[in-house]
Amino acid sequence: MNTIKNLSEFANKRYGQNFLKNDAIIKQIIQSIPNDDLRVAEIGPGLGDLTKELVLTRNVTAFEVDKRLCEHLQRLFCDSIDDETLEINCGDVLKQWEDNLLLNEPYHLVANLPYYIATNIILKALKDENCQSILVMVQKEVAQKFSANSGEKAFSGLSVLTQTVGYGELLFDVGAENFVPPPKVTSSILLIRKKRSEDNSDFEEFLKVAFKQPRKKLSKNLATHYNRDKIEALLQELEVSLTIRPHEAETSMYHHLYNELNKDNIDERAKQQSSKRANS
Repeated sequence: MNTIKNLSEFANKRYGQNFLKNDAIIKQIIQSIPNDDLRVAEIGPGLGDLTKELVLTRNVTAFEVDKRLCEHLQRLFCDSIDDETLEINCGDVLKQWEDNLLLNEPYHLVANLPYYIATNIILKALKDENCQSILVMVQKEVAQKFSANSGEKAFSGLSVLTQTVGYGELLFDVGAENFVPPPKVTSSILLIRKKRSEDNSDFEEFLKVAFKQPRKKLSKNLATHYNRDKIEALLQELEVSLTIRPHEAETSMYHHLYNELNKDNIDERAKQQSSKRANS
């Protein structure tokens, strides 16, 4: 009981820390990692409970923003650091990731993500060409948005981005009682298996427009930025109802609508890129 109390006091609210204390769930997470020999990037190793299991079979690069925890991890894993099965990076992973790949080799991302940065981290990983899969514990609502299929209420722009590069799956839920201190929400384990990477900020902005008011018609949302007649003509061409809601449209439809509604801009960017390659 004293250990739990101490952990609760140790958790830093600034970093949204909730320490997982259930060994069975840790083992489930380990078993969910794709079965190969790729390096693992662990974001937010915390007290090192998951790290301890990872280094038994993997080479691990851990990223920890809390200086207190960094010092704890360096003491706890001095042998693993010495034999180079573990590398610990102290600092803000998002700053390191800002302009570069997270790692300069193919890797799997594994993390218990603080809720306030979870979506940003996952979006970064979707764009990182070296990231092969994403296995993260996040707020259940976030996991649903990344893993939902067309027709489900949770289907969102995040679902479209996931399906653009691979496949997302909510593996299982983790109740608040498994953490110290317990969060106010249910967590879930999200697995995204990537087939490729894509970094298209214009498409992301297009999806924000399309899903801005999820309960309204898709055509009405898009009409705030694009010609209504063109939108309706495209939907009729696709043999889709003009009253379709954003969550009812397929990922392939979003790509088709984006390409057609932004055709002039896309063609112009392609010409500019071709010109740059010719002059380089």
